[in-house]
Amino acid sequence: MTSHVMRSGRSVNPWLALAGFGAAVAVAALVGGLGVAGTASEYQSLDRPSWAPPSWLFGPAWTVLYVMIAVSGWLVWRRTGWGTALNWYAAQLVLNAIWTPIFFGFGRYGLALVDIVVLWVLIGITAWQFRPVSRLAAGLLLPYWAWVSYATALNAAIWLMNQ
Repeated sequence: MTSHVMRSGRSVNPWLALAGFGAAVAVAALVGGLGVAGTASEYQSLDRPSWAPPSWLFGPAWTVLYVMIAVSGWLVWRRTGWGTALNWYAAQLVLNAIWTPIFFGFGRYGLALVDIVVLWVLIGITAWQFRPVSRLAAGLLLPYWAWVSYATALNAAIWLMNQ
């Protein structure tokens, strides 16, 4: 695999870039993880719809999704460098990171719902921006978008049931 030449003329090893995308996603996951530390009992105490998943499912699901998110961004970066599509990617990653502290850390279920709705929109825009660059990169975001669709409905239900 050859280096990617940036607009600045510098070359970047693609494996280091993949590690960078992995690190960015890991930071989002870490922020979220810190937001849920010790909150399993809080989640269990909430009124939840019958279709709410058990708390143990979130870790494995997000691990797979975060790997797909990192690879997706990296695939686009390899073809275009940093540009508009990756600005959308970064914005959705920030909203992803802050949802968990809003929901669990602050218990602000309504505000978390606003965050996740905007996140859902940004994931769609990101996938749309990625599609002309790499159909695989866009496709890797679709399970994430589906999970966030489900999580949005769950967030809304929990907010309504716990007012």
